Amino acid sequence: MAPLTPKPVRASLTELADLTYPPNANIHGTVFGGHILQMVDKAAAVCAMRHAGAAVVTVAMDRVEFLVPIRVGDFVIVQAQVNYAGKTSLEIGVEVYSENLEKGTRLHTNSCLVTMVAVDKNGRPVRVPPLLLETKEEKARFASAERRRRERHHR
Repeated sequence: MAPLTPKPVRASLTELADLTYPPNANIHGTVFGGHILQMVDKAAAVCAMRHAGAAVVTVAMDRVEFLVPIRVGDFVIVQAQVNYAGKTSLEIGVEVYSENLEKGTRLHTNSCLVTMVAVDKNGRPVRVPPLLLETKEEKARFASAERRRRERHHR
């Protein structure tokens, strides 16, 4: 097999955004965590597919941390980037922000790490391009993801 050409993190950066509405909220007027996780999964999948050039499946969501509630009427922004590329898997770092459009304020509401595996049309894992690291931050994210991966495999 010929080696795959490395792709930079910037080539697959993904941002999804949407207004929140009452059907997506509980009786307290805050958005269901499951709705936000759906947005996280979509952003991670698009980011991973852009990098892999193939379909992907979600393997795991780690470290989901809801820091502040998102209220009905807020504008939700979900940003995803590839932290790590292995042979067939990718770790996608996702950040979620809530923007109050009337006040012009934006809050970081939660973070998540999503592991995706690239698959062919039969659902079998396929190789993904290596990650081309261009900045100190990208190198640090890659090193942290590599460490998490090693720890998971040594449990």
